[in-house]
Amino acid sequence: MNQPTTGAAGPPGAVRGWLDALAVVLAGLVAMAAVAALGLWLAGADDLPEGGFPPVLAATLALAVGGSVQLDGGAGSFAAVDAGIDAMPLSVSLVGAVVMAEVFLRQLRFRAVAGGGELLGRIARTVVLWLIALVVITVTAKHTFVIQLGGSLAQTIGGVLGLTPEVGFHADGPTTIGIGLAWLLLVLAAVFAVSRRAPLPAGLLRYQLAVRPAAFALWMVLLAYVVIGVVAGIVTAITHDDPRQILAVVLLALPNLVWLAFGIGLGAVWHGRLVGALGLPVPESLSAVLRAPGGQEATIDIGTLAGHDGRVWWLLPVAAVLLLAAAFLAAHRSSRTVRLWQHAVRFAVATAVTVLLVGLWTRMDADYGLSVLGVGLGQGGLGDLLGAVLGGSNPVSSLGSGSLTLRPDLWPSVPLAAGWGLVTGLIGALLASRVRRRGEVARDAGG
Repeated sequence: MNQPTTGAAGPPGAVRGWLDALAVVLAGLVAMAAVAALGLWLAGADDLPEGGFPPVLAATLALAVGGSVQLDGGAGSFAAVDAGIDAMPLSVSLVGAVVMAEVFLRQLRFRAVAGGGELLGRIARTVVLWLIALVVITVTAKHTFVIQLGGSLAQTIGGVLGLTPEVGFHADGPTTIGIGLAWLLLVLAAVFAVSRRAPLPAGLLRYQLAVRPAAFALWMVLLAYVVIGVVAGIVTAITHDDPRQILAVVLLALPNLVWLAFGIGLGAVWHGRLVGALGLPVPESLSAVLRAPGGQEATIDIGTLAGHDGRVWWLLPVAAVLLLAAAFLAAHRSSRTVRLWQHAVRFAVATAVTVLLVGLWTRMDADYGLSVLGVGLGQGGLGDLLGAVLGGSNPVSSLGSGSLTLRPDLWPSVPLAAGWGLVTGLIGALLASRVRRRGEVARDAGG
């Protein structure tokens, strides 16, 4: 029997597998770095002194995959920094996920079925290289700035007292590597749950029709919100006094806002507060609600936001229409043998999972404080903090303190989303039952 040759056809199988995994990881990192760098530049981070831009870029990448950034420093026993950021710049996350998924899928094109061993091998190699990349990001995301106390007199007094404040940041290694690995696994799981182009092992083929239509339809909803947000962002930038800041939000945190709007349109609830300056612009109604009197935690839902801007009520019909369209799409991509109640239940589960993920992705916890002998200084420092890590004002120009928290109330929000999915899934399936699928022969659809 003739043995197949491999020399002229390309790299051996093992080498080719590692090259494929390297292509996935590098493509994702390059795309994320490009979007983050442009967003940071627009936000003004290119003015960071002491070679601060590359570490800030690395810190942004760490945050984009779910990591956290800690701030530290001070001035000996006189001053201390108490700070940290746990927030995902979802524009960067989304671009990285889409690019990695596309490269991963292109390596499996023209195949309907793949062996479980082969898929696990591809995933394992990608995971190994991704872990190496996370370690490099963690090591790189570290820098220290010297903070100027103010005028010459303040500088002199500070020198006499030995008060030369420094504030630095570093990516938290366990969090960045652990959650960054989970982020990659979630991206790969989404590839197989959403895309028809992703081949499955033969034993899993029977599950694809139960998962993929609804998962794909909800993915289209999230992308539709992003597209709407991009258009609104561009229009706002054209009419805004500082278009760079608006475009910086688009390139760094657009899904944070539009996916929050999706959840709020369905009746989901968040809680949060904002103290100090934010650094980058957000909708006025959201900022007003977050700045509750006395720094208390505020409830963020469609009612509280509409109290500051009546146009917020439009979030409800927009969410309803897009969800109904997604339910129709899911049913249209499914077999006619699937019963109406099955469509409704599957779409309800998919909607609930989507709102759960949106809630987890939009969480924010950012605290910044620099105190001298236990006394806090200023109220503008959160803008400086986010300026250091997410772009904005120069972090070495002032001292200050502030905080931003935003957390979802998942217990009422997820069941409510499931109810929305159940109703729209049923209506969408009824509408789809009246439409002929592509490739079907006209026949009586009754019974």
